Amino acid sequence: MAKAEITVGGKRYSLSCAPGQEARLEELGARFDQRVMELTEALGDLGAERLFLAAGISILDELDAQAVGVGAKALDDRIRNLENRAATLLSDAAARIEMLSRRVDEAS
Repeated sequence: MAKAEITVGGKRYSLSCAPGQEARLEELGARFDQRVMELTEALGDLGAERLFLAAGISILDELDAQAVGVGAKALDDRIRNLENRAATLLSDAAARIEMLSRRVDEAS
C-alpha cells in the first residue's frame, strides 16, 4: 500500500492509497484544502470537523448541479434527434404523397 501526504486546514494527513495514485490523491487533497480555506474565509474557523463537513456538502451540491445540467443536455439532445427524425419522416411522406398525387393526375 502506498501513502499520500496531504495538508488540509494547516494539518498534515497521511492516507493509504493504491500504488501510483499518490499524486492524484495529493491533487484532490489540495483542491479539498482550497475549498476548506474558502469556507474558513466565508464562515470563520468553525473547527476542522464542521469545515470538512461543509466542504464535503458544498462539493456534493456542485456535483448534483452538474449532474442535473448533464441530464438536461442529454434530454435536449434526445429531443433534437427526435425532431430531426420526425422532420425527415414528414419530408419523405410529403414526397410520397406528391408522387401519388402526380400518378392520380396522370391516370385521370
